[in-house]
Amino acid sequence: MSVVDENLILEESAEVAAASVPWTQKILTVFPAFSSRNYQLYFFGQLVSMIGTWLQIVAEGWLVFQLTHSALYVGLDAAAAMIPSLFLSLFGGVIVDKFPKRTILFVTQTAAMVLALILGVMTITGTVTVWWIIFLAFLLGIVSAVNTPALQSYVVELVEDKSHLASAIALGAGMFNAARAIGPTVAGLLIAVYGTGVAFILNGVSYLAIIVALYFIRTQPIRHGVAENPLAAIREGLAYTFSHETIRLLLVLTGIISIFGWSYSTLMPVIATTIFHSGADTLGYLYATTGLGAFTGAMVVSAYAKRISAERFILGGLTLFALSLFTFTFVTSLPVAYLVLFVVGFGLVMLFSTTNSSIQHAVEDHMRGRVMSIYALVFMGLAPIGNVEIGAAAERVGSEMAIRLSVVVVALFAMYLYPRRHKLVVRHVA
Repeated sequence: MSVVDENLILEESAEVAAASVPWTQKILTVFPAFSSRNYQLYFFGQLVSMIGTWLQIVAEGWLVFQLTHSALYVGLDAAAAMIPSLFLSLFGGVIVDKFPKRTILFVTQTAAMVLALILGVMTITGTVTVWWIIFLAFLLGIVSAVNTPALQSYVVELVEDKSHLASAIALGAGMFNAARAIGPTVAGLLIAVYGTGVAFILNGVSYLAIIVALYFIRTQPIRHGVAENPLAAIREGLAYTFSHETIRLLLVLTGIISIFGWSYSTLMPVIATTIFHSGADTLGYLYATTGLGAFTGAMVVSAYAKRISAERFILGGLTLFALSLFTFTFVTSLPVAYLVLFVVGFGLVMLFSTTNSSIQHAVEDHMRGRVMSIYALVFMGLAPIGNVEIGAAAERVGSEMAIRLSVVVVALFAMYLYPRRHKLVVRHVA
């Protein structure tokens, strides 16, 4: 037998062996976090819940703009939902480190469901006003100040093999953005046919999915001693976080993107109406294409997390996001806008999911809740500054120029970050 024939036989044998591998095993190879039953339950329950959340995000922004015709009020509503994180996330982190995360999530998810149903009933009965919307958004923000660090920290308890953590976080980002692709599309159609109230009600019902999933999840809680004095526990968490060079740099990056990058989405109802002269259905498609790009980016991170370094994902995502968002401000064609927003979402989630997993890998278990509460504070608590800033800027110089100015700040920080990229290499201590 010739060497060529022998090589052909070996190649055919390899192909047969690959073909005989069950498709479920292939999925677990690419997305290893799914090998944990608890993570499967969490993922699909949270996916349904997040689709409902995006129904409300789109419907709420649309309703506020229809009631006020003001970009500033749209920004204020978005800010009201995030301001509590600025003041309460650190206390939320202490709670997360002190009590079982599963119990905390039962409480927060139930509270969020009730608030969504109240908003839905008020909208359907015609008693809602812009200030009621802002007030309910503020209450939901209080819930989120505890819910977010609990969710971020709980992922570690859901995966049986800690080497699958990067996959779990990337899949979580993918789930969030799959919901972002599905939810806005459905929201646009619902608003056009049934009105915003129905979207709020469906969001309330969707929380049952994650509540049921939490009921069936069985984990061994990670509990550690936390100082009885909440302020002392917070000081301990802050000292730990900002003495860790990698975590500190990643948090600064997160803050810059939260204020000057992510805030562009606040103006999407304004852009859909004033730039593309379209209705709620187009708004849904704009959000959906961004979510589809983000979902794709998350799948890439999950599949290649062990082969591509974190700093490459972070810097690559940051560059893609800044360039594509700047390009979007010059686009007047809807098909081109969809394509560019796909890249915006791809770059953004590549950046954020890798940043999150890098922090999670670096932090020690007994500090995880408090560090992730600081991450939530920076990610969500600083966002109101960006929401109000970009809303006010859009009132003065227009939506496109407001976004361009924000992208310039992001680009300047990217230039600062590049020569320090070696500091993004995480020291695995968890």
